Amino acid sequence: MIKCIIVDDERLAQNVLERYISRVSWLQLSGKCDNAIDAIAFLRSNEVDLMFLDIQMPELSGLKMLDTVCNPPKVILTTAFSEYALESYEYSVIDYLLKPIEFERFIKAINKLVEPINSENGSNNDVLKQSDENYIFVSQDLITERLNTKQILFIQANGNYVNIFTEVKKYIVRMTMHEIESKLSDDQFIRVHKSYIVAESKIDRLLGNIIRIGDNEIPVGTMYKLNLLKSMQSK
Repeated sequence: MIKCIIVDDERLAQNVLERYISRVSWLQLSGKCDNAIDAIAFLRSNEVDLMFLDIQMPELSGLKMLDTVCNPPKVILTTAFSEYALESYEYSVIDYLLKPIEFERFIKAINKLVEPINSENGSNNDVLKQSDENYIFVSQDLITERLNTKQILFIQANGNYVNIFTEVKKYIVRMTMHEIESKLSDDQFIRVHKSYIVAESKIDRLLGNIIRIGDNEIPVGTMYKLNLLKSMQSK
């Protein structure tokens, strides 16, 4: 969970960011401040991973605040003024959001906090980063959430997307089978067909060239079967 605060003297801007944060399962709003002075005090006594920081505020601007804070959290700047963009990157900020902030642009900014994945393949950061061997982050319908890979039953190719079937729901994610396979542990998952990856621990039965996982029947490709049998025998 990434703990974040909003620092902005405009209440409407605060409300917009608060609403956006609530729609991302791995973000937690820890506080809101109307000015930089209060934000500095908040940072001294609270653990913060990410700060949404307005630039133009009374008494002390957002950039001046960053000059005064030792070891600040990651920062995404929010402002109605584009002329600060070049200067802002001298502070190694994550991103620079121009108001009014659209939700899709907000998502792109927070995705940078995790890792820009597969930009050369145009995958739009739909699978962001494997945080450890049991979790990946996935985005669907502009909502990003952490998915426990132990919940995954199997994965199916679907054109330019993959369908990730879990114990509770199905995710439709824009990426290739090769990309999703690279994010999963070889000890937990195995490719059984050009269009299917399965969680070995979820296999109920292998009958001929058909795997049963619950009520689901998954085909096994001829070129993958020998590897599957060897893997099953070694468990």
